[in-house]
Amino acid sequence: MQRIDPSAVRSTRSSLKKKKVFDFPMLLFLLNCSVRTGRSMLQKWRAHTSYNKNGQYYALPDVPRFDENGLWWHKGAYFSKYGTLKNTVVHLVGASSAGLSGEQIGELVGLDPRSFLHHFRDTPGMQRRKHQGVYVYFSDGVARFEEQLRARLEAIASDADLSDADAVVILVVLIKHYGIEPESIALLPEVKAKGISAAAIQRFVERHDLKKTPRLKR
Repeated sequence: MQRIDPSAVRSTRSSLKKKKVFDFPMLLFLLNCSVRTGRSMLQKWRAHTSYNKNGQYYALPDVPRFDENGLWWHKGAYFSKYGTLKNTVVHLVGASSAGLSGEQIGELVGLDPRSFLHHFRDTPGMQRRKHQGVYVYFSDGVARFEEQLRARLEAIASDADLSDADAVVILVVLIKHYGIEPESIALLPEVKAKGISAAAIQRFVERHDLKKTPRLKR
């Protein structure tokens, strides 16, 4: 590794800390060094690498202010105290109380789950199970998986009955849209606005035998 004046190193670190996030070309420019030396400096400083943007952004170790999930982002570059995106997802899934759906994982890491989750199907540390028509990611540890699955089932079982106002909304939808399925009802704007789950709608329909709601006469 080429020798760099200590004052240049201090000046560079100060500049990079102010910028918070930087890329490799900027580091080489500020240090006026070779690629090999630049890589060595990143390793020596233990710089964080972004888990998005193809890992092309970095942050000095004392810059990120990680949230309760160990995540931090700045100007579109996302970082994790767990390093890679794969390690981060495994941690989030394992730490969750009832497993996480792909959508929930995407919301946490700030990325479209369709762009990366298919790569993690056989990742050690977690497993994927289809639950109520949706893929849910659980820990692959036997005891932890049982805890998460039990919590998810209990949450579904304890899902409160629909309020009178919510029931009216569902009845109107059933009459207007003859033969519509609970999953489709949950996607309608007026239903989504009230936060009514497909599972709650399914129970309501079955409890009141509304599967054959008559057509609306016109």
